[in-house]
Amino acid sequence: MAFTLNIGKCSLLGNYRENNEDSIDVKIFPDLTVNIVADGMGGQAAGEIASRKAVDIIPRELRKNLTPHLNTEGVKTTIRRAIVQANEEIMAMGALDKDMKNMGTTVVMAVWRKGGEMFVAGVGDSRCYLVRNKRISQLTVDHSLAQALVEAKTISPAEAKDHRFRNVLWKYLGSKEVGEGPEVAVVQLQANDRFLLCTDGLTGVVTDDDLAAFVTAATDMQQCAEGLGQLALDQNSRDNVSCVVIEVVEG
Repeated sequence: MAFTLNIGKCSLLGNYRENNEDSIDVKIFPDLTVNIVADGMGGQAAGEIASRKAVDIIPRELRKNLTPHLNTEGVKTTIRRAIVQANEEIMAMGALDKDMKNMGTTVVMAVWRKGGEMFVAGVGDSRCYLVRNKRISQLTVDHSLAQALVEAKTISPAEAKDHRFRNVLWKYLGSKEVGEGPEVAVVQLQANDRFLLCTDGLTGVVTDDDLAAFVTAATDMQQCAEGLGQLALDQNSRDNVSCVVIEVVEG
């Protein structure tokens, strides 16, 4: 079955921040679409620089190295290498400029080769969700200290939502913990699937159930992305808010 993608994107400064440290992009190449969201951190403008670097470097590396003959495992390896390359370049910039020392960024992406599956990967706590048949599932894992405590069975998932370490990241681009890159999830597409890539400016205030309902009800993906951003601000998000929404359409 042949599919096409309808995509909307939105990035808002919000009501409390002076700078928008998020970066988002949708790169559409002849046989490849790269949807990417990054949430920067660091002093002065360093967070903005780190997130912009991530959304520039990763699609560049994928365009260069994701050749049509690669099988599923080859695609996953190429995605991990692109993330590692971005991490190395961001770390190098931080080492060379004291104003950029300790800068970093989250990143989450959904990569689609025309006619194939969706590949999803993330570092940090920006997330990718799949909304299918009105149900929402989180495809990425937060690299926060709170989530690490959940995995160690020290706290429950419910406790993690309000834990004081929920926004403290132990892995992000700009850190040695990235290692060989994150796990890459592979999703076999179905018509009417919807993917949501977003920063914690959205997920920190809007519940998964509300996200699922909003995305399911949407008929226009650009309006959906903008509406999600406004929903987060209406619920008093204190961060920048960014998202990309993807609809899978038959034909």
